[in-house]
Amino acid sequence: MQTFVSIAQNAWGIFISERKPGWKYLMQLFAVCSAVGFLSSFLLFLGMHFSLAHHPLGPLLISGFIWISFSIALSCFKHLRCFSVLFLLSCGLQNGRNALITAGTGVVVAGNIQNIFHNLKVLADSITCHLEYEQFALIKYYVEAVKWIYDKAKLSTELLLRHEFTPSYSISDDELKQQLNDTKQEIQRVANQISFMLTILPCIGQKVLPIVGIFLASFGTGLFIKKFVGSHSAKFKNTYITKQFIAFDEQQKQRQRPCLLPLNRKERKDYVTIPSFCLTRKDKRNMQYFFLPVIIHLCIWLLFAAVDYLFYWLIISVNKHLQEVPDLEIKLSLFQQRNEDSFIIHMGEHIEKTAPFKISLFKHDCIPQPELALSTTWIQLGVIIFFLSIFGLFSGFLTQLKILVSTSFYPGTEMKRIHYLHAKLLKKRAKLQEKTEKNVFARTVNFWFPILKAREAVRKKEMSVANDNMV
Repeated sequence: MQTFVSIAQNAWGIFISERKPGWKYLMQLFAVCSAVGFLSSFLLFLGMHFSLAHHPLGPLLISGFIWISFSIALSCFKHLRCFSVLFLLSCGLQNGRNALITAGTGVVVAGNIQNIFHNLKVLADSITCHLEYEQFALIKYYVEAVKWIYDKAKLSTELLLRHEFTPSYSISDDELKQQLNDTKQEIQRVANQISFMLTILPCIGQKVLPIVGIFLASFGTGLFIKKFVGSHSAKFKNTYITKQFIAFDEQQKQRQRPCLLPLNRKERKDYVTIPSFCLTRKDKRNMQYFFLPVIIHLCIWLLFAAVDYLFYWLIISVNKHLQEVPDLEIKLSLFQQRNEDSFIIHMGEHIEKTAPFKISLFKHDCIPQPELALSTTWIQLGVIIFFLSIFGLFSGFLTQLKILVSTSFYPGTEMKRIHYLHAKLLKKRAKLQEKTEKNVFARTVNFWFPILKAREAVRKKEMSVANDNMV
């Protein structure tokens, strides 16, 4: 373990140092830069692999080219080495958060929202299916009843029926079928448009947003470096106590000059020794700002998931009740009264026929069958939320690492920041001590000379009365 730590420290020392002559040093620097370039190109390869899943060879070639060119560039430019490390750290802060939130929104669009529209289409198809399902079984029984009446009348001696009797029926439903067909086509057209939009938007986001995210992360990193080395660098995020600050304060103490350490309780709330997992009040406030958009998007994701589940549950409940609806039982009864002399006047023989049959009110093939995509969607969202939580909890620590990396690459700027912070804290302490001494003196005078305190109270009362009279 100690060997690994020693190798890492030596590699870091080579990486942050200025370029020196000599082949041995150049080879060591190129090896370290190649490792950093490989890590960067590997992360880029992962992003392009998920974005360009249908072209596996393209991301590999691009990543290999970037690895070689980036390693050479890192070996030549110190500022680029600083930029690369800060860029990797920035991916765990706001830029990484925004990328993960975008990925989570894409998962919700591809999962819950598409599933909601799919279930709506299933419901619309079910309605049109029920309208298309023409139940003419009842008419068939009516035809059989008419034929039975004819046969009974034919057997009667009073009625001499010698003609053939062939009942039939026809239904004019061309207009209904045309309207149903138009309705189905309109539903399919709207469904295709929605499906196209829900497919193309995540696809565009998957291709474009990684590039935009890399650009924003690069811009933010460049802006961070500019502020750190600019004219106002002494005030930029200068609330951290580094090892160099501790060494400088120790030198001041040895020279019999004012020193600061250890900090008092109030100062420790605003200034913290780094690296440390302790956070200042400003870091805690920044952490809250970090989690604010995460919580907002999480509520939106939960809303869509709830709508998806409730709509699925509604259709399933309706399906269950529709399947439990019993068939409609119809009994068709026919009667004939026959007398001895006349078929109409006297009541004689009684003939009855009953034909029971059942009709299903709902065709089982037309009952909608919804789908639910909560399990697969929320597995992916769970992973995204986990990394968002990790990034949020370690956002303060990553900011500390960015400051430490910047101070390692720019030691001259670090000394300016140390002098400024040291003088600032000394000035605050001097003001606080002066204020404390004044309060102690005032309390002492009031204690030994209470008449002065009484005169001061009377004078204030007279001034307040005069002000009231003027009003």
